[in-house]
Amino acid sequence: MNALPEIKLGLKENGLQFWLLVLVNGFVGAMVGLERSVIPEFAETVFNLSGHTALLSFIVAFGLAKSFANLMMGRLAKQYSRNQLLTFGWLFALPVPWLLLYAESWSWVIFANVLLGLNQGLAWSSTVVMKIDLVGEKNRGLAMGINEFAGYLAVGLVAFLAGYIASESGHVTYAFIPGIGFSIIGLLLTIFLVKDTQSHASTEAKQTTIPLLSNIWKDTTWRHGNLGSVTLNGFVNNLNDGILWGLLPVLLATKGYSLAQTGLLAGIYPVVWGLGQLVTGKLGDVYCKKQLLTLGMIFQGMAIGLLLFAGAIPVLITALVLLGAGTALVYPNFLSVVAENTHPSQRPQSLGIFRFWRDFGYVAGAVAAGVFSDLFELDAVLLGTAVLTVGAGVLSELRMCCTKKVLWPSQTSLSVQ
Repeated sequence: MNALPEIKLGLKENGLQFWLLVLVNGFVGAMVGLERSVIPEFAETVFNLSGHTALLSFIVAFGLAKSFANLMMGRLAKQYSRNQLLTFGWLFALPVPWLLLYAESWSWVIFANVLLGLNQGLAWSSTVVMKIDLVGEKNRGLAMGINEFAGYLAVGLVAFLAGYIASESGHVTYAFIPGIGFSIIGLLLTIFLVKDTQSHASTEAKQTTIPLLSNIWKDTTWRHGNLGSVTLNGFVNNLNDGILWGLLPVLLATKGYSLAQTGLLAGIYPVVWGLGQLVTGKLGDVYCKKQLLTLGMIFQGMAIGLLLFAGAIPVLITALVLLGAGTALVYPNFLSVVAENTHPSQRPQSLGIFRFWRDFGYVAGAVAAGVFSDLFELDAVLLGTAVLTVGAGVLSELRMCCTKKVLWPSQTSLSVQ
């Protein structure tokens, strides 16, 4: 009888599968990128809806579906393999471009975005868990940085592609055609090439000294010092992103910027965010993540405060770069902190709970942007968001501790408490 091959953990040892999952996650990001730049125009030209109404309903429907899909993924991981959950995610994606292409009412678009949210929650969460399984403890931050970079790079590139197709063809619905190919390729790669990583998680479980959580929901949501702090920061991060998603174009318009300038300036933030994660994820493998998260949230709060002075272009650009850098500091390290504070057998559930609360921040942000912008002046909403973001970062500094040894450039090793 042939012996089973030894399971090895590490990015280099599992390079082929890791980079295949990066590619798959690129297609996951591409699906949501289809709508990012054309939904307002699609709503106005096809269904005579205002861009603001369309954007709000899109974010709420998508955000709710993705949040609950994240939660569902964690629970289903006890019954199904990672590969099966990734496959389920792609099955939800298949009807999305067709529904958008042939939508007869706005309810079709809302339903398509519910399916898209389910796709994003199941598929993106699955690729995160599978990469964590493969790489083990070493280079986990780098792995998460690459994962988030690939996903959000695809979002940006396909958003540009969709806008180009809509502009050149004169038919905004044509922008959704590439989604047919993205969903089919993603599904086929998953079925025929992606291998399940449960055995890697089992190998790590035999080696780990991380204790089991007594109550995964309570500990991840708040009770555990590290996990609860990361969950709160994730929620606030996406809340401010949801608010800015809706209000930043309005702010720039009130400052006298043209539509072309607004599009160019608004793109600075996600570009810095996406590219920065290639660096900030690795920083989490070297330095204490607690300080990186605190710094990132404070950077975001300062940047949102600077937007109050957006009439000066140098100040505006500085604010958007700082906002992107702050988000890049926290995003991959959120996932790494959850991974290093949970037992491998509980990790999918804890990640699902964290991602549930994090992405629910989009819903809260979209609603807050709509409600508070009507009740208060725009500057007051931005100031309140800035204070909340800084406060979340300060709270994480007070609650969190570094639970692992970290390497500093000028020292050998140091345990930071």
